[in-house]
Amino acid sequence: MPRTAGAGRGFALLLVLTGAAGLLASWVITLDKFKLLEDPDFTPGCSLNPVVSCGSVMQSDQASAFGFPNPMLGLVAYAVVVAVGVTLLTGAEFPRWYWLAFTAGCLFGVGFVTWLQFESLYRINALCLWCCLAWIATITLFWYVVSLDVRHGFLPAPQPVRGFLAEFTWVLPVLHLGVVGMLILTRWWDFWTG
Repeated sequence: MPRTAGAGRGFALLLVLTGAAGLLASWVITLDKFKLLEDPDFTPGCSLNPVVSCGSVMQSDQASAFGFPNPMLGLVAYAVVVAVGVTLLTGAEFPRWYWLAFTAGCLFGVGFVTWLQFESLYRINALCLWCCLAWIATITLFWYVVSLDVRHGFLPAPQPVRGFLAEFTWVLPVLHLGVVGMLILTRWWDFWTG
């Protein structure tokens, strides 16, 4: 097992892009949240209809799961992702513990967005498009980081799994996002088709 590992240009760019997408989403949601706090009648630009209603999501209890607006956490977390991606573009290599800590952060992120997806679909009964962008970024990031860990032997896995991830990592985020997309489609089927 290698003691350190870097990543190719494609992986590094993936981190920069997913981090930037998450940062953009977090930034817009944070700005809109502050506007909502100033003016309860403010309607965010992405509140398009009863289902795609960012304001409903932002005003929910779930939008401040840790006692402060969730996107403020995203501003920090996604900035770290961008920083790691940029550092990898310079040819940097990180030790196993670093990759595992980064993966733990990504695992927390994907777990948190999974909870937020459930809450959005079945408790709040509304979608926020900016949140959906953050979900896509986080899910994609998570699977690619896990793949890197497995391929470098930082996470144990049998050779067939390592071989699969070397060629077909893209399948995992596509399947994950496909399941989320199907849940969204079926949750509001009557609305989408009416």
